[in-house]
Amino acid sequence: MKKQLTLLFVLVCTTIMFAQKAKVSEGSFKNLKGITEFNVVFDYTDVQIPKYKSEEEFLKDKMKKLEEKEPGTGEAFKKSWFADRDERYAPKFIESFNKRFDNGEVKIDRNLDSAEYTIKVHTTGLYAGYNVGISRKNAWIDAIIIVYKTDNPDKPILKVKYTKAEGGGAMGYDYDSGYRISECYAKLAKTFAKTILKKAK
Repeated sequence: MKKQLTLLFVLVCTTIMFAQKAKVSEGSFKNLKGITEFNVVFDYTDVQIPKYKSEEEFLKDKMKKLEEKEPGTGEAFKKSWFADRDERYAPKFIESFNKRFDNGEVKIDRNLDSAEYTIKVHTTGLYAGYNVGISRKNAWIDAIIIVYKTDNPDKPILKVKYTKAEGGGAMGYDYDSGYRISECYAKLAKTFAKTILKKAK
């Protein structure tokens, strides 16, 4: 039994470790050396949803199914789908990033006017996952993080693509899609911050 549990633990850890992949396409993490604060912006332009041609098509289908079950729930879902970006995803990313720097050596925030550099988090793919009690699946996001001088956005000093940053609640208590997705941003920020700590030297 102990061996089985150990094997299961190793498999879970391996899945978590390799679920998220990163590829630098421009610049280098070394270019971030010495930068102590960043303004951060979030971009959801042309975000792709699996099995749908567009986000608009996804929302139309999702709302229709919800409305058929219970009138009013479709519109409520659409409202929360967009509201969660500012109310949950961005704060989660910022919180997760900042807490990797115990002494505040580096910090990020929205509307940080004093920051000379900006981090742009462009979400390019999003899967909300699901949890129906007897079955569940993590949410995930694909994103491109671009770092540039705030007054010169066309010349990034770092551009890195992240694939399949997964998110879900502890012990499977993540029935809300917005919560699952917010955990993807926490994971993305954690990975990004840890790489800065390791490579921006």
